[in-house]
Amino acid sequence: MSDNEQKQILVLGATGKTGRRVVDRLAARDIPVRAGSRAGAPPFDWTDRDTWSPVLRGIESVYLTYQPDLAIPEAAEAVGSFAELAVRTGIRRLVLLSGRGEPGARKAEKAVQDSGAEWTVVRASWFAQNFSEDYLVDPVRDGEVMLPAGEVPEPFVDAEDIADVVAAALTGDGHGGEVYELTGPRLLTFADAVNEIAAAAGRNIGYVPVPAEHYAAALAEHGLPLEVVSLLTHLFTEVLDGRNAHLSDGVQRALQREPRDFADYARRTAATGVWAKVH
Repeated sequence: MSDNEQKQILVLGATGKTGRRVVDRLAARDIPVRAGSRAGAPPFDWTDRDTWSPVLRGIESVYLTYQPDLAIPEAAEAVGSFAELAVRTGIRRLVLLSGRGEPGARKAEKAVQDSGAEWTVVRASWFAQNFSEDYLVDPVRDGEVMLPAGEVPEPFVDAEDIADVVAAALTGDGHGGEVYELTGPRLLTFADAVNEIAAAAGRNIGYVPVPAEHYAAALAEHGLPLEVVSLLTHLFTEVLDGRNAHLSDGVQRALQREPRDFADYARRTAATGVWAKVH
């Protein structure tokens, strides 16, 4: 095994919102990186444990993300088993992406912390990029965002900041044993966020608060799988109950700088045309 192989970093969820950004940052620094995904070489699949050992060979550090979410009941056991296997394989450092304000995620965090590896936990609030790279992009394009979020403020965090923190924890010293709670620099309601997107895109985009039952029914009508509907409903009804309506200093502690602002995200993203109205 060569020195480069020994120092290779595995990024699970390498095609996801944070994973692909972490891959880009490592590649830009010529750090050997293995993309962990079903389409990777070798492939990785959380539901197929036969894929776990091959993807860990020659790896020193791992960015650990779990799909679909750490909130689901089986997540903690799977993450714990993977972390134990990683340590037995010789992995030195694990960086876990966790959810801010998600009690179900704490079991997975503890499993990683008890694994014997040098660990860092990155707890993220609601991604700004959910409006442009996920299930909210179509409603934004259509001009109406309907959500069961009410007037609860959220400290939306930019996925670029998450990737910066993760890359620092994977490659630098001083992050072991740290729990970084990442937020943006200010609180916005979902109505505020939609208004900022509308201003940046130069469009009229409305925000409509709806009951959780109405939202779940609408998702099901659009063909989303039941488990996705259940997860989204859980996140909106439980995590968006005000528990996250405060700022944290994780970005500042990890990177010694202020986090990116949602308005900067909106302007940057609007310039790509992703929110242009579909004719």
